[in-house]
Amino acid sequence: MPGFGSLLKWMLVHRTTRPRPKDPDASIFARVQPRFVSPRAAASNLTVTWVGHSSLLIQLDGVNVLTDPIWSERASPAQFAGPRRWVAPGIAFDDLPPLDLILQSHNHYDHLDSGTVQRLARAHPQAAWVLPLGLAPFVRRRGARQVIELDWWQEHTFASLRIAATPALHFSSRGIGDRGDTLWCGFALAAGHRVFFAGDTGFHPEFRRIGERYGPFDVALMPIGAYEPRWFMRYLHMNPEEAVEAFRALRARVMVPIHWGTFKLTDEAMDEPPVRARAAWKAAGLPPGGYRQLAHGETLVLD
Repeated sequence: MPGFGSLLKWMLVHRTTRPRPKDPDASIFARVQPRFVSPRAAASNLTVTWVGHSSLLIQLDGVNVLTDPIWSERASPAQFAGPRRWVAPGIAFDDLPPLDLILQSHNHYDHLDSGTVQRLARAHPQAAWVLPLGLAPFVRRRGARQVIELDWWQEHTFASLRIAATPALHFSSRGIGDRGDTLWCGFALAAGHRVFFAGDTGFHPEFRRIGERYGPFDVALMPIGAYEPRWFMRYLHMNPEEAVEAFRALRARVMVPIHWGTFKLTDEAMDEPPVRARAAWKAAGLPPGGYRQLAHGETLVLD
């Protein structure tokens, strides 16, 4: 994993000696009206609504699931600095349906937001939080009541759902001196439908094993952004081509790209990831209808 010296090289050398591609105007990123079912979708239906970045509302087997929730304006320890949203959340916070389950993949600020955790704990006290090892104290201090920690490959049953924490190539840290103190993971959900949420990850050899254990998946929610410069980011985030390769290993039917178009985190242009992902999808000879790029707020409905 890249250390502090590599971070300095990126920020002080790479960024000052190499031109970065120009970002588009934020207006190109559409925000549409969600079509999720409130209070709950029928058990026979699967809906996925992209809130933005890695935040999604999943309605699965009659259960409302939220992933890596962040409704704050910035992905940062302070709301006066740090990466700012390019697009408002695709679902207004007060429009969320009653939440049953909240999945948290790791503790980075663009995935675990203190203010959002507090708001969710107050507004949805009935929700159970499923987290990787070490994150329970963080959400409990902010009001969460039902909290379950999982190690990689460990499983938990919630209502009709079988939830498994899956390996990811990443790291954890929220400050100086806590690197690696808590775990990071993806999640596999299985009921009438099967969903894979990759969390935050570089490409790794366990995707095939995940597919063998918990697939075939109806939908795989795959991160495609925050990948440049590659010499630094390849240990942390997949690029679009790797995301398509991982999708194939997972034995999934539909890929929804996430982790792009919301926060400016790295050096590629904000609109580049889906262009490269579509090209990789086509080059792999995959069915055109299997790649479902969502606008912020858009809902994918599968019967």
